[in-house]
Amino acid sequence: MTRKNDARKSNAVTDRSTLEPEWQRGFEWIERELGIRIHSFERQARWRPAFFCEAEKDGKPLPIYLRGERGALDHGVYPFEREAQVFQVLEAEGLPAPHIYGVCPDPKIIVMDKMPGRPDLSTAVDEQERVAVLNHFMDLLADLHRIDPRRFEEIGYTRPKTPQALGLSDLDRWEQSYRKGKKRPEPLIEFVNGWLRRNVPKDRDEAACLQGDTGQFLFENGRVTTFIDMELAHIGDPAADLAGLRGRDLAEPMGDLKAAYERYFKRTGKRIPNSVIDYHTVRFNLATPFTCAPLVVDPPDTVDLIQYLGWYWVWSRGCIEVMADSMGVPLPVPNIPEPAKTFYSSGHDLLVRKLGQLRSAEEGFKRFELDTTWRTATYLSRVESMAPEMDAEEAGEIDKLLGRKTKPLDREAELERFVLEQGEKHEVALMQLFQKRCLRQEALYEPVARELKGVKTQLLGK
Repeated sequence: MTRKNDARKSNAVTDRSTLEPEWQRGFEWIERELGIRIHSFERQARWRPAFFCEAEKDGKPLPIYLRGERGALDHGVYPFEREAQVFQVLEAEGLPAPHIYGVCPDPKIIVMDKMPGRPDLSTAVDEQERVAVLNHFMDLLADLHRIDPRRFEEIGYTRPKTPQALGLSDLDRWEQSYRKGKKRPEPLIEFVNGWLRRNVPKDRDEAACLQGDTGQFLFENGRVTTFIDMELAHIGDPAADLAGLRGRDLAEPMGDLKAAYERYFKRTGKRIPNSVIDYHTVRFNLATPFTCAPLVVDPPDTVDLIQYLGWYWVWSRGCIEVMADSMGVPLPVPNIPEPAKTFYSSGHDLLVRKLGQLRSAEEGFKRFELDTTWRTATYLSRVESMAPEMDAEEAGEIDKLLGRKTKPLDREAELERFVLEQGEKHEVALMQLFQKRCLRQEALYEPVARELKGVKTQLLGK
């Protein structure tokens, strides 16, 4: 299965001594147990271990994709092996999916076809191709939703039995993972979580097989070639998959989603209210800050910190903006100061320049690692010059809301306590505070935000 960064020069190698010991063991298992001989391989340039391989089976060429575990970044919401089972269901039901050859148990690796096409609809050659691909995907999504949910139950998924369970979907799983790894007060997350639990749709009863992280597919020549990344698939309200497209659109612009929804409604013959899609958009978006919260506080060496900060703040803002739109709440724009030279700026500037030079001289995964470090250095240089003014302004806003003077080290805990105790009574003020917080934080990494720079949530209105 191909993934992001596929439009690249091949850096395939044959020397397995360059692999970590566990991956050498995995390659041996694939050849021994599956009869697939691997000739060359190239690590995908991203944090998650995965490889594109040129191989053969029974004397015939067989390009394969090896998908490893998330490691320290695992959210633990669904078992690793479940994704392979989902692909097998899709293939059996006639939907485009990679064939699964097997799952290596140690280390855990899904062995699947390397499928044709590329991800990210924003890379469509023109508007005509974008519309054609999105229309095809909406048709396929409707077809996925027509699969009998018992097919997913057979591989271990649970069907929601009540409107409450259908509305909450897998929120409890994400919250459980979040609470297990929580490392600091998270007032914004607690506010959104509380809002979701107070506003569950009460009149929904249709359950379907869902992609979960909707909009993950490859395409070429105006057609979807395969579903990808089905690790968050589950059984739930079809509205959840429509909502997921709005979250996907934040990172990979998909075009007019209202038109896409109309395509889906026409194919299924069922219209879903905007209010239900809005609810599930907030629920879907919250899964991202739930997952990223501990990683932005204590990032492991393998993490691309700026990418995770971007996911944390943009999807948090996506929650607030959809909540506010559904309730008719106006959202403010904070004052963002310009970066200013300080006594320490020369050191930050030197570090950014040197890392920029080093990353330009590398290729493949080493370039990726240097690039993530350069992005972090760029962010920290702006934190040093911009954050003090923004933090002081926000402290005044929090003190005004709480009605008392707070101390820096206690402020977040006191704000979280206020949210938990009085959040429902102060929804408007908290939405406005958190919207400004998100925009301030986004401004700090703005020069290296890349695909998340200035992104806006597609709003549906009442």
